[in-house]
Amino acid sequence: MTSSTPTTTTSQPITIETVAIVGAGTMGLGIAQVCVQHGLPTILFDINADMLPKARQAIAAGLGKLVEKQKLSSEERDAALARLTLTDQLADVRADLLVEAVVERLDVKQQLFRQLAEQNPETSIFASNTSSLPITRLAAGIPYPERVVGMHFFNPAPLMKLVEVISGIATAPAVADAVFALAGRLGKRPVRAADAPGFIVNRVARHYYVEGLKLVEEQVAPVEVIDELLESAGFRMGPFRLMDLIGIDSNYLVTSAMYEAFHFDAKFRPSRLQQQKVDAGHHGRKSGRGFYEYPAAGATKS
Repeated sequence: MTSSTPTTTTSQPITIETVAIVGAGTMGLGIAQVCVQHGLPTILFDINADMLPKARQAIAAGLGKLVEKQKLSSEERDAALARLTLTDQLADVRADLLVEAVVERLDVKQQLFRQLAEQNPETSIFASNTSSLPITRLAAGIPYPERVVGMHFFNPAPLMKLVEVISGIATAPAVADAVFALAGRLGKRPVRAADAPGFIVNRVARHYYVEGLKLVEEQVAPVEVIDELLESAGFRMGPFRLMDLIGIDSNYLVTSAMYEAFHFDAKFRPSRLQQQKVDAGHHGRKSGRGFYEYPAAGATKS
């Protein structure tokens, strides 16, 4: 092995003992909760310092619910919270595993990984929580691209069991193995996926949203009826309630990315109705208004 080759490419198992998560939004704080709950010292970073107290409060509330359900003791909750470090200083983001949960834009994620590469050892694993962007493209231009891998959690991260582990062309098998093993340690059900647009779940589920939006655009049925019908058929949430939960803006970005990745195949075409919601700032639960209104989140009815 030459001095320029990182140890992540060896056949030796990689141990992950510390985690850092970039982005204290719904996904980032959910992943942080899972990590501290399962014994991992975790750094949660957000460039917006105002997000951090809210994130800590949400994580504490999530752990508190587990105490109420007797799935966690008060002592275990307190120990988990003690493992959480919050920061708005990127220089503090150093760990064995770095997970990005930022906006679904390739340029933003690549720039972030380049910055983190300057202050972390070459053995640190860079994991993306992207739900649609190619891992191979994300790793391009990053020092030691073999340590870049996809680790796609689902919302809400503390409850949803599935984690997609995606290997790009350059991803070292030992890196994918380490992330796969970690997901199991976190109580998740990891599944390996190839680096294809949307991976597995989002490729299958994309039409749940796209076709629902088409039904509304074509005035076949209103949002509420479509949701109620699909929920009565066995789905836990209809497409519109689910988009509101995920974030209409995030959902729209994923659809747009897949539309481009599939060479503008019409079956993935983003909805103008959804774009209007994004343009209006109606992003769902997090903004207080989406396809439904959420007064408790601070929305003002009009």
